[in-house]
Amino acid sequence: MLVLGSHDLSGAPIVVVGAGAAGTMAAIHAAGAGARVLLVEGTKDGGRKILISGGGRCNVLPSRAQPERFVTASSPNSMRRLLRSWPLDEQRSFFENRLGLPLRLEPETGKLFPVSNRARDVRDGLLALARDLGVEVRFEARVADVCRSRDGAAGWNVMVDGGSTIAARAVILASGGLSVPQTGSDGAGLAIARRLGHTIHDTYPALTPLTAEPPVHASLAGVSLEVSIEAPLPKGRFSTTGGFLFTHRGYSGPAVLDASHLAVQSRERTERQCLLVRWTELDREGWDRTLIGSAGGATVGSIVRRAMPTRLADVLIAHADVDAARPLAELRREERARLVQALAAYPLPWTGDEGYRKAEVTGGGVALEEIDPRTMESRVQPGLFLCGEILDAFGPIGGHNFTWAWSTGRAAGSGAARPS
Repeated sequence: MLVLGSHDLSGAPIVVVGAGAAGTMAAIHAAGAGARVLLVEGTKDGGRKILISGGGRCNVLPSRAQPERFVTASSPNSMRRLLRSWPLDEQRSFFENRLGLPLRLEPETGKLFPVSNRARDVRDGLLALARDLGVEVRFEARVADVCRSRDGAAGWNVMVDGGSTIAARAVILASGGLSVPQTGSDGAGLAIARRLGHTIHDTYPALTPLTAEPPVHASLAGVSLEVSIEAPLPKGRFSTTGGFLFTHRGYSGPAVLDASHLAVQSRERTERQCLLVRWTELDREGWDRTLIGSAGGATVGSIVRRAMPTRLADVLIAHADVDAARPLAELRREERARLVQALAAYPLPWTGDEGYRKAEVTGGGVALEEIDPRTMESRVQPGLFLCGEILDAFGPIGGHNFTWAWSTGRAAGSGAARPS
């Protein structure tokens, strides 16, 4: 047990707050650099987002870096610099060679999973390596606040629920954001960072399913397919391609999650974000040619059902107010135009979202301009380091947010361990 309330920092540890992906990686690199490290975690086991990621398999890394698809209200240059600080091939080498956890590529998605397909192997492997390096891990120790030592000595006091105080020579805040609160993400780190003078860009649920009220497509629940979603923006456009899943409440799947932040951010505006779905590889021109050029006695229904699940085809045909039994040769121009719109640029009738309860990550967070990108040290509070989801950046589905956690955690741990 550490001596509590002491301001003699000669033997005080670096305290890492949060034993998730970023925090455990920070503890590993701080201890690997020779520092004494205490990793404190509010839950009884830590790393719970790792355990539920990838359907319990943990999508450790993407096969290709895509910094251009990350979202931030802070400096894009700072964000890209952080992402590039630890290249993907080096991250993969860390997991396979240092952690002894071989990864395999899932070709159809471009994601890297443990060969074992067990997320628990990732979480347990990281904690085991941290302990092997001498990190002391303390679970069920929720941090209530962090502040400078009261007597003016260099260093920090970390206050834990229950009244105990830990003296620290440096603090790494890696306590996550607000997403999936049942894993322990309660926003405490964001509140601490704000109290310590940091700018917090407005937070919101990101990578979250969308809902429709009334649930106009409840009859399609369970139908899934690959789609493209385009969102017209005031400047340019956003587009993404991936899986789409109809749910009883609305819409999910990677394509929906990747576009959801635009919908969420538009909730308070007069005009909600328009999301246009292309249900197949054919665009407007492609569908127009198909509907005009199909030979024989083909009907609208036979052509559209050939391209997508039957239940969805029938709903889209009905949405276009076209008779599925109508021969293509008899299709009027205005009917064809409505059908092409439904098939290639269907306005998704979303009305809300599932919020933080099902959000993969938190949008917004600590402004990146207030962090030294080389070390993750606060420019506002020297001796304080921040990493992971608490920062104002997130990426698309597919392991990119783990990349952010691994990169910023490594930089924070290495930065905190440097001699003052």
